[in-house]
Amino acid sequence: MQKYIDLLKTLISTPSFSKEESNAAEVMRDFLRNEEIPFSIKENNTWAFNKYYTEKKPSIMLNSHIDTVRPAKGYSLDPFSPIEEGDKIFGLGSNDAGGPLVSLLATFIHFYERKDLPFNLVFVASAEEEISGRRGLEIVLPKITPIEFAIVGEPTKMQLAIAEKGLLVLDCYAHGKSGHAARNEGKNALYKALDDIQRLRDFEFEKVSSVLGEVKISVTQIDAGTQHNVVPDVCHFVVDVRTNEHYLNKEAADILNNLLESEVKPRSVRLNSSGISEHHPFAKLARNKEITIYGSPTTSDQAIISFLSVKMGPGASARSHTADEFIYKSEIFNGIKLYIELLEELKL
Repeated sequence: MQKYIDLLKTLISTPSFSKEESNAAEVMRDFLRNEEIPFSIKENNTWAFNKYYTEKKPSIMLNSHIDTVRPAKGYSLDPFSPIEEGDKIFGLGSNDAGGPLVSLLATFIHFYERKDLPFNLVFVASAEEEISGRRGLEIVLPKITPIEFAIVGEPTKMQLAIAEKGLLVLDCYAHGKSGHAARNEGKNALYKALDDIQRLRDFEFEKVSSVLGEVKISVTQIDAGTQHNVVPDVCHFVVDVRTNEHYLNKEAADILNNLLESEVKPRSVRLNSSGISEHHPFAKLARNKEITIYGSPTTSDQAIISFLSVKMGPGASARSHTADEFIYKSEIFNGIKLYIELLEELKL
């Protein structure tokens, strides 16, 4: 097990911001070379199949990401120094998602040479997850499909997120007519925007999920005006929408477009809600082991996966993107053990 802790430390000491993951990708590839496991690459992504892969069996993808956000303000420790204090390992990316990444890799290697597996395993160390980039897992999926099921490694305290909300960002533009603020001139685009924002505050999507709850709408940015004495002719505001499984992002965007007077432009509709049924064999296994099952409000690489998937990993989401980020070694060891137990018993 120590080699996986050492790998995590090497990853921490290797800066790997989104779109700048090449060195961390090489760390992962060196590890696989040392384990004598063949692998494939595309840009900063790396993947490998179990030794006795066959198209006759269904495939399970084990995926986590190698990129990190930039260090948060307030670090008292060097974010790139993997400091051990008792059971804790400090460092940027230790929790999100280095711990889940090395745990899934350990699980993959545990099963790598097993001839009697009822399924294939595909391990993917992907890039650009933190920015929902298009040069990460998205360019790997066509190379490894078909996939029956996926475990996406994110820090969930090894609780099982069987569903994840989608992410839809809307740029909205209220249009008016400029004029002098001292006279009764123009049509104030800012006021028009405020009317639409009130409509969003009052609006509720009809379908509520038993796992993910309601669709969440938040206005998060607004911008208008050039100077104090000019009535603004355009007001731009941004809406963050977290969809449940009852609405595709395109459908939600159309509903809000019909609700608002402002011009509505979705930035992307590709990050849809995803997950599995509560009756899926993996969910049943988790329930039998008294693992907490929940719906996740945050977005991961699950959002670009079209097949059935769950989110699960050691570490805690609350530690992600925080100063002096850390993970417990015991969380990693317990995570590996639980991943292995679940896959040993899984029947697709």
